[in-house]
Parts: sequence; structure tokens; C-alpha cells
Amino acid sequence: MTTATSTSQKKVLGIYRPGSNHWVGDGFPVRNLFPSNGLESEVNPFLMLDYAGPKYFKPAKTARGVGEHPHRGFETVTIAYQGSVAHRDSAGNSGVIYPGDVQWMTAASGVLHEEMHEADFTKEGGTFEMIQLWVNLPAADKMSKPRYQAITKAQIPVVPFASGSPNGGFTRIIAGELNGRKGPAKTFTPVNLWDVELKAGERVELPLPAGHNASVVLRKGDVKLNDAALTGEALIATLSPEGESITLEAVADTSLVILTGEPINEPVASYGPFVMNTREEIMQAVTDYKSGRFGQLN
Repeated sequence: MTTATSTSQKKVLGIYRPGSNHWVGDGFPVRNLFPSNGLESEVNPFLMLDYAGPKYFKPAKTARGVGEHPHRGFETVTIAYQGSVAHRDSAGNSGVIYPGDVQWMTAASGVLHEEMHEADFTKEGGTFEMIQLWVNLPAADKMSKPRYQAITKAQIPVVPFASGSPNGGFTRIIAGELNGRKGPAKTFTPVNLWDVELKAGERVELPLPAGHNASVVLRKGDVKLNDAALTGEALIATLSPEGESITLEAVADTSLVILTGEPINEPVASYGPFVMNTREEIMQAVTDYKSGRFGQLN
């Protein structure tokens, strides 16, 4: 997979390890890549990225996870790699995210939800590995109706790299577009979210939109990003908005997530699970939540 040689490359602005390590509830041991590293301007319109696991959980009788909690003003995106999570929310949505699946929940005007280890995974135990990403919404859409997209592994287009080998690397297009293939996720602003697997020795050039903020998240592996080395696991490299491509050369088998997005150039006011534009809107969100206006889980 290549692009025209006349395109300019995006520059690597910085490479960061997790800025914090903590538990979310009792089911998600996460390494946070942002906002703990202070990358707000470089990752806009994305707000947060937690890499959960990989961690082995012993069989249990009671499901672990995150109990009922609210969100307003943004979207949560969960990509499952190992393990499974059961979701339900106050908008009446429920379901299970299995390995390869993606949950794209638009909290918008406000929802309550819970995320718990799925029943069979709880009973049998196993390795748990997921990424959760928060995506900001423009002011005009923050109070829109909540929406839930349950995206199965089978719905996500897979674009193999130029080698064409069935054992070669590939890109899963969750959102956005690559080589004429479009991802199934519906987004409010232009966003690309790609899941990338590279095999040792592969070298690819990927087109990324000029003007988009972009980041490459290393889940695990050893790869050269342009001339920068990404080695190990749970790293993020931020890229310049200028430029139209990146080059990836895998030294070893490598798993990546690539994010690009058109910046939302609006004020951001945040307080825990609420992300709005002003302090007054945050105070209103707290009031609405406490007064039961986010609905209830049934």
C-alpha cells in the first residue's frame, strides 16, 4: 500500500509513555496515554485514551467492571481485543462486545451506563485487553439525542497491505476511509480510526489527511514511524497536522491504532464524565444528573 511519492510526510512531534496507571472500577486496569500527558492541542478532537490490559483475570462468581455512571457532551469508543464486556445504558441499549468488536456510544445530552465483564468471561476467566477512546462533540451536537453503535468484527472492512499475502499485515477501518473503503462508524466530525497489524519486515506508506491532528498508538511491537523508533507497548506518537502520509516499517510483528481528526476549535470545559464548552454548562450537567434527567438503568 503506497501513496504518491510527491506527498509530504507528517512530522513526529513527540513520543510518550503512559502518564498514569490506574484501575477504572475493578475490571479495567488502564494505562492512560492522554490527557495525562498534556497533549490536548495535539490530539484534538480526541479527549482521552485508556489502554486496558492485557491482564489475566481468574474465574469469578461476580462480574467485575464499572458500575452505573453518567456521561454528557462526547462519545466513548471501546475496541475489544481480548475478553468481553456487557454494556447497558439509560437509552435502552444493551449488548456484548466480543474480541474484534467496537462499541461507539454517543452520550451527547446525557446517558447513564455500566460496563461489566460478560458472564461467560467472568466465570471462565481469561486475558482482558481493550482500548477506550473519548471523542469530543462540537457545541452544536453536545445536547443532541444519545446514540449507540454496536459494530461487530464482521462489519469492519479489512484492507490488506500491498504484499497481498494472506499472512501479511492489514488495516481494519473502524471509522473514516482508506483506499476507497469506508468504516462503519458514523461520526459527527471527520475522524479516522484504524486498527493496524504489521508483520516483521513489512514497510507501508499510509495516507493521512492534511490538516488533521494525528497519532499512532503502539499496542505492542517494534516499528519505525518515519525515522522514529516505537518499541515495547503502550506508547503514543503525536504527528503534525501538516503533511499527508506516514511510513511504517516493522522490525517485529506490531499492533497499532491510528487516530486522525479534524480539530474542533472550541473551548473545552470538563469535569469527570462531563465535557462541555463552559463552566456553566458543566454545572448544569451535574444538576441534571443529580435530578435524574439522564434517565435510569432498567
